[in-house]
Amino acid sequence: SEQVLRNGNAMARSKTRTVTQIAMLGAIAGILMNLEFPLPFLAPTFYQLDFSEIPVLVGSFAMGPIAGVLIELVKILVHLVTKGSMTAGANFIFGCTFAVPAGLIYRYKSVKSRKHAVIGMAVGTVLTAVVACFINAFVLLPAYGKAFGMPVEAFIEMGSAVHSSVNNLLTFAAMIIFPFNIFKYALTSLIVFLIYKRIRVVLKGD
Repeated sequence: SEQVLRNGNAMARSKTRTVTQIAMLGAIAGILMNLEFPLPFLAPTFYQLDFSEIPVLVGSFAMGPIAGVLIELVKILVHLVTKGSMTAGANFIFGCTFAVPAGLIYRYKSVKSRKHAVIGMAVGTVLTAVVACFINAFVLLPAYGKAFGMPVEAFIEMGSAVHSSVNNLLTFAAMIIFPFNIFKYALTSLIVFLIYKRIRVVLKGD
């Protein structure tokens, strides 16, 4: 019975530690989401780069994809409270589309290796870039247009100023949205690849 009690206490401590880490990583991600900057050589300035998916991906690798989803949720809530956003739902989808496949592949059959991490991040990056094309072109841009009284053509003109081949929503998605997101999530992946081992030591306590 003493052994059962010790096991129960260890499980409770482990759960508390996990919840604390999810909250901490989510809060850091929410703060990072507020630190945005444009990439005018890739996209119109209303598309901003941030590094908020770094803590989400770290959590997904260290604690599993479900933890990644919860960290993403905390991130979005922190961002909503501190800054507000009309794209919170889409950002949540993008973050999960990136971190969940990466976490699943990395932790597949409990074989955690650099190769699995790279494959997972590559799959997450491409998948998110594709999903972002459709959601931006058919949901976000029209919604922005309605909110700010701008026709979709105005966004196409902005895209054309960056890349001369942009002349409709399809080419906007292919020439602006896709490369921007490939760059964003590839850069996030590279940073996580370089720092994950050090952070894992802190999270796992090993």
